[in-house]
Amino acid sequence: MTNLLKLQAPHAALVDALRQERASAAVQVLGIVGFALLTALGAQVRLYLWEVPFTLQTLAVYGSGLFLGWRNGGLAQLLYLTLGLFFPVFAGDHFGPAYLFGAVTAGYLLAYPAAAAVVGLLSRRWNSLAGSTLSMLAGSLVFFTLGVVWLHYTADHATWFESIDKGFLRFIPVDLLKITGLGLLYAGMRRIGR
Repeated sequence: MTNLLKLQAPHAALVDALRQERASAAVQVLGIVGFALLTALGAQVRLYLWEVPFTLQTLAVYGSGLFLGWRNGGLAQLLYLTLGLFFPVFAGDHFGPAYLFGAVTAGYLLAYPAAAAVVGLLSRRWNSLAGSTLSMLAGSLVFFTLGVVWLHYTADHATWFESIDKGFLRFIPVDLLKITGLGLLYAGMRRIGR
């Protein structure tokens, strides 16, 4: 039980090589492009019940920070946003600068690089199951804070509670499932690669 509560795993793992700045340029580029494409793929799985859809994008956002580290995780998400300026990779059929900076969900999109960087930065030391889970929770707070603030002003909600409810509270159970699943996957891969 005490091993589960530790924030730092005692040994380096093979999967940690992706996070190293000394990893080959080809490996780093493949990781960045791969997670940008995973984010685009996650956007295609969406369920609209109100202004903000349920998607699988946050799995790729949090995963890019965990597996690639703060710099490359953030770059993967910046690449995703850049792709969205030219191609329909966002949730829905829209793309381009007008959508990226004008949609009610733009705050969430613009938070992707910061959320990935926070996850990557914190999980550098906090690389156990508990540590990576806490890292993703911190990234989630960055993501939802920026998203809710943007949503409140662009959706013209009557109260802050409406924005917090529609932009955060309704997502908590699903986001916790994503974080738990990704944390277990990451911890499992770190065990296999020792």
